Amino acid sequence: MHIKWGCLILACLAVTGCAGNVPVSDDKPSVTVNLLNSQGVKIGTAVLTEEKVGEGVKIQLKASQLSPGPHGFHIHETGQCTPPDFKSAGGHFNPHHKAHGKLNTNGAHAGDLDNIVADAKGNVHSEQVAKGVTLAKGQLHSLFKSGGTSLVIHEGPDDLKTDPAGNSGKRVACGAIQP
Repeated sequence: MHIKWGCLILACLAVTGCAGNVPVSDDKPSVTVNLLNSQGVKIGTAVLTEEKVGEGVKIQLKASQLSPGPHGFHIHETGQCTPPDFKSAGGHFNPHHKAHGKLNTNGAHAGDLDNIVADAKGNVHSEQVAKGVTLAKGQLHSLFKSGGTSLVIHEGPDDLKTDPAGNSGKRVACGAIQP
């Protein structure tokens, strides 16, 4: 019995490639974003997949070379990531003109995400759903808007309430979201 299951698992891995690949359904729009550090070196990827209509976009992040601990993680308003400071990404994606933070009574920005936490070796594996956005083109809250959007990792944690960016510090990684 165990040999049959082992063969089945190996056959599945052979068909899908590698167990580390992120499965993405063919019927859901998705995009892979490469994240760069301040030296322009790729340190990770994020796979963005449209959830059911109105439910948001799932973000599956894998990154390394971060300082251990929590980091602010946001969707920014412009699809440009010019090192070393990534200011080209603009502010948080905020099509509804709200205040920053999930804990702010006047918030949150569509681009406000939960903090991510890098382990002792600087690696992070995170999955979360950005409920206020879509990959559908032509929508006010589309990540594929004119000029694009980007994912940004900050040096410190987001306090989830202080406008405009949660006191999360400088931008240490960025990836342009492109269709």
